[in-house]
Amino acid sequence: MTTFLLIRHGDTDALGEVLAGWRPGWHLNSAGREQVTQIAQKLARFAIRAVYTSPLERARETALAIAEPHGIAPIVREQLGEMRFGRWEGQTFEQLSKDAEWHRFNAMRSTVRPPNGELLVEVQTRTVRETEEIRCRHAGETVAIVSHADPLRALVAYWLGCPLDLLLRFSISPASITAVRFFEDVPTILCLNHTDVVSV
Repeated sequence: MTTFLLIRHGDTDALGEVLAGWRPGWHLNSAGREQVTQIAQKLARFAIRAVYTSPLERARETALAIAEPHGIAPIVREQLGEMRFGRWEGQTFEQLSKDAEWHRFNAMRSTVRPPNGELLVEVQTRTVRETEEIRCRHAGETVAIVSHADPLRALVAYWLGCPLDLLLRFSISPASITAVRFFEDVPTILCLNHTDVVSV
């Protein structure tokens, strides 16, 4: 019975302003650091055996705070990284709002590829494969996974059987926790997009 705590990184100055994607240099801001400190304190009471993280700075900083009370080091995994948005990365959302292809992408996420980027189904495939490997490695344990909104939403959608085109019908907020427990091979969503911790 493996339990995943899926955690989106804390706030950065890009939030709501710039599509950061894989661009380096986006660190947690003061609000984000406070968020992850609170998460780390709340999760300190759980027996977390491993923390896996996206390689991007904002995720690694979040993962480090969560891992520290447990005396473990975060494990960086490329496959947990942000969706690759190609030429859209670094643009402001105001700029993107004038791009017809951006609107098509948000209406039909299953079929529209960002320019020079990934299809969402490719993101889903890599995150599902990665979490299956982690689940095999940590059977019966509680594991934290720190990533980004779209990879986490794609992962939850897979476990729920939700079409990718309906992905925006639920949120994965900064510094939120989604808890998933596997009973043998069957995932059960214990909580979704929690900004406080429930018993897991």
